[in-house]
Amino acid sequence: MDEILAKDASVHFVKENQTYTAASSGSLSRLLLQVLGAFAEFERNLIRERQAEGIRIAKAAGKYQGRARALTSAQVGEAGTRIASGLPKSTVAARLGVNRSTLYRALSG
Repeated sequence: MDEILAKDASVHFVKENQTYTAASSGSLSRLLLQVLGAFAEFERNLIRERQAEGIRIAKAAGKYQGRARALTSAQVGEAGTRIASGLPKSTVAARLGVNRSTLYRALSG
């Protein structure tokens, strides 16, 4: 906010119908801005808590299992064998149809 006001621009909050400019950056304006920021942060934290609770409930009910693995354990084993035989990891990843970083993660896990 300070960067915007330093560039001689103004910020208008539509819902609250408040405008902040460099000229009107008095103590009361700063207080109101900080209160708005605190409420926004509080609201965002509540949303995250509710989301986490919903995910926890869905996992307990067996409805949330996350993303499917890109490689099966057989594919990871095959990739390890090919790499041990001297084939470059990028080539093995391309043949498996995954990104190289996915292959690295699978091999390390």
